[in-house]
Formats: sequence, structure tokens, C-alpha cells
Amino acid sequence: METHNRLYDAVIIGAGPAGLSAAIYAARAKYRVLVLEKNKIGGQITITSEIVNYPGVEEAGGKELTEHMRVQAEGFGAEFVIAEVLDMELEKEIKVLHTTKGDYEALGVILAPGANPRKLGFQGEKEFQGRGVAYCATCDGEFFTGKDVFVIGGGFAAVEEGIFLTKYARKVTMIVREPDFTCARTVSDKLKDYDKIETIFETEIIEAGGEHALTYAVFKNNANGEQWRYDAPQGETFGIFVFAGYVPNTEWISESVERNEQGYLITDMDRKTNLSGVYAAGDVCVKNLRQVVTAVADGAIAATSLERIASELHSRLSIPDLYKAPEKSETESEKVREEKEYFTKGEGFISNEIRQQLAGVFTKFASGVTVRAWLNDSSLSGEIRGFLNELTAITDKVTWTEAAEDVSESGLNGMLLPAIELLDSAGKSSGIYFHGVPGGHEFNSFIIALYNVAGPGQELDSQTLDKIQALSGKRNIKILVSLTCTMCPESVMAAQRIAAASEHVSAEMIDLSHFPDLKERYNVMSVPCIVIDDEKVVFGRKNVEEMLELL
Repeated sequence: METHNRLYDAVIIGAGPAGLSAAIYAARAKYRVLVLEKNKIGGQITITSEIVNYPGVEEAGGKELTEHMRVQAEGFGAEFVIAEVLDMELEKEIKVLHTTKGDYEALGVILAPGANPRKLGFQGEKEFQGRGVAYCATCDGEFFTGKDVFVIGGGFAAVEEGIFLTKYARKVTMIVREPDFTCARTVSDKLKDYDKIETIFETEIIEAGGEHALTYAVFKNNANGEQWRYDAPQGETFGIFVFAGYVPNTEWISESVERNEQGYLITDMDRKTNLSGVYAAGDVCVKNLRQVVTAVADGAIAATSLERIASELHSRLSIPDLYKAPEKSETESEKVREEKEYFTKGEGFISNEIRQQLAGVFTKFASGVTVRAWLNDSSLSGEIRGFLNELTAITDKVTWTEAAEDVSESGLNGMLLPAIELLDSAGKSSGIYFHGVPGGHEFNSFIIALYNVAGPGQELDSQTLDKIQALSGKRNIKILVSLTCTMCPESVMAAQRIAAASEHVSAEMIDLSHFPDLKERYNVMSVPCIVIDDEKVVFGRKNVEEMLELL
């Protein structure tokens, strides 16, 4: 093998607690480690605001806990790449992973993609997703301010999200199929402190409907078989939040990896699958308890088991040491503390730690990018100016200018203002726009958009690229988002990647908090909301292939 630039001892797919734990253990053992994550670091646990049962940590938020894990893994030398795995060749001695950022090779692979929210299949669930049926209180709770809300489920997530929804809803009704909650009593007992919450046991939802948004729901009492119906007050809508557990995220994994009837990956006590050099960790595995503590244990076991395989392959195939020691100018705990202080003091949009990371990212840009800002007298325009000033101070690869043209003559043609438009090195529009400050979960999608315009950009397989280049006519994709939404960035990045590769497509990220009238125009009650050519409205997370199908 001539080069080892893309060869790793361990490639970990998924950056939740299991993947992060595996990265910590493998990197600390001085193996070269790559973590691939298609959405965001931390996984599902980042939407959990309070973790009180993790040993040694009295209380922490999911995002805070996993951020410490990430910093710890990076401190030992683990590398992180935001990319989607498209296909894997796992039967080979040296594994090959085909991703949206090119191919990687590995002596061993740890599968830790976690699980996705379970859908119940009741009548109306699919039809009203995004129009009243939702699966993430953090993402969509705001849309139900002053409305009645039903929470379906009796586990930990249902209870926690039900409590969270009291910030917005007029009333929260918990619908629990079992005679009691299925989580620890110390968790469910918290509901007693909230007058807004009512609980109905031994009940399930069987139907929901309405015209454009939810106006009624039908429930069944499992104890006596009787049905009852809820109707929203005249002229109002309501919400149904489903928290009925999770299904393993394994549909994309080759069938050569054995799984049970429910789709969970089957492993031995060392977390090894049926394939040599392939391990699994976390919620994706067959197990009795799915908690953060068991996920991190899985990651540690899988990593230490993989180390034996990697060591044997190094010796037998004469592979040189791949490990690269991390460069540290300060301790990792200092970096975490510095970032917290930076945001607490409100000293800017971009922390010092993120600045350091971006400096390395910008060196990979093949050319420069110009950000043209279409601004007005709004306070949001002032925030955009501040954000762009901070961003462009980091690198000379990104510059920004304020549009001087009269908007009516500029070609924007009534487009929402303010707007951030990305131009290539020749000054040609990429068709990519941000309406709002791309912070929160959208900061990463903004940086990736810059990278796609500057080149070389995220790699696309030839078949996908052919589909993009076959598009004709003027096409527009609007992604209506909330910056707290964990599912929105994938849709935003997919739309932007298509726009960067096609002169016929424009893609707009719109922060709904600044454009509330769009909620009414498109009947938005969940994000991401995808609007194609101002006509077709679709809800839910979409990748590039799924976005192309919509077009």
C-alpha cells in the first residue's frame, strides 16, 4: 500500500456516547482513530436536558456531557469528520468505507449509529407529520405555544419531553399504554409538580386527523375497549408528540452483518459482530438496557476488542504505526472552560476553540468565497454584520460585502431579507442563501456550504452527480428550520450540496424565528419543513438522494 493517509486503525460510525467512548479508548491506546458522524456530535442524548443517573456526574445536560467526551477523544488524537456513510466493504481484511467525503480504509470498524424515534403507525400519523404530529419537543415545541398537546408514551423520554412542553403548551396530556409509567418512579414523580400535565393510563391513540392541520384525535381505553375523541376548540389546532421508544438505525448497513428480527445488531460479549474486525456498540445492539452508561461501556469494550485485531494486522501485513499524536497548546479542560466563559460573557458569535478549529478547515479551501449580505434596518441585519465580521477575521479565504444594488433590480426578486448569499471566487452566485445568523445546529451546515462553494467540496458519487446535473429549469428549495433542531442540518446540507453542484438549483436556509409569517403560509408545525418551488411542502430529515427525489 503506497499511502496510509486514509487508512485508520479504527473507524467509528456514530458520535453518540458509544462512539465517543470507543474513540477515547482506542485513541488513548495510541491507535489512529476516525469518527464519522453524518449529523452532529453527541447523538440523540443531546436533546436531553437533564442526566442525573450517570455515575460520578450528579447532573448534566446531554449536550454538555457528550461535548466533554468529544474534547477528551480529540485530546487523545481521535479525528472527527461530518460525513454520511454510503456503503461499506466489511468482509475484506482491510475494510473500505465509501462516504460523502470520499473513501476511508480501516483495520477495524465499530458500528455505533444509535436508533431513531419509533413511529406508531396510527391512522393519520404519516399524513400529519409536520402538521401537528411531531417527534422532538426541543425542535418543535415552540410551534404549539398556547395549544393543547398530547404526549404518547410512558418512558423516560416521554416524561422528560412532556415536562419540557409545559413551557409552551396550554395543557399536556400524557397517553400511556401501560397501567403505569415504564421509567423510574423518581422520574415520573416529577410530573406531580406540573399542574398543566394530566396522565391517562391504559390508553392508546388510534387515529388523528383534520383538514390542513390536526383538529381531532381518537383514543382507545385498553382496559374496557371504549373509544373517546378529542376535538380542538373551534378555530384551533393541537399537537401530538410521539415518544414511543426507538428503532435501530440499521437499514443502511449491509445484510452481511447479522441482526435480530427487530433489526438490532447481534454481538458477542466483546461486542464483535459475525464479521471479523467489525464491532457494534450502543443502542444499535441487542441488549436489555439502553442508557448512556451502557452505551459508553459498549464503546470501551468494542474498542479494546478491536485493538487486538488491529495489532495482529499491523504485524502480519507489515503496516507501519498510523498513530499521530495530537498537538496541544493547552489542556482540554481549559478549552472547555474557555468556550463556556466565552459564550457566558456574550463576547461574540464564535468561541476561541471554534476559531482554532475553523483555521484548520479553511486551509483546505481550494479557492476563496465571498459572502454577499442583503441587509435592511432590522436588528437581525446587525447580528449578521457582527457574525460576518468575526468569521472573516479568522481567514482570508472568506470575505464579505454588503450588497449595494436596489433589491428590486438585483435579481433577488422579492426574496426574504435579510439574506446571506454565497459567491464563488469568480463572483458568481452559488444559489445558496441563509436567512438569519447560521448559529446553533446550523453553524456546521454553513461552514460546509462555504467548503462546497470554495472546493473541492463534499464528494459525490458519479451516479448522484449525474442526477444533479440532469436537473433543468429554475428550481428552488427552501428549508425552514429552528436553530435548536437536531434533524434540520442534514436537510439543509443536502439542499446546499445540490445547489453548489447545479446552476439550476437555489437553496435557502430560513430561521423561522425571524420569519414567523412563513409558519402560517406553509402550515408549519414541525421542522425541518422543505418547500420545493414554493408549491410542494414536505416535512422531515432528508439526505441528498431523498432531496433529489423531491425535485
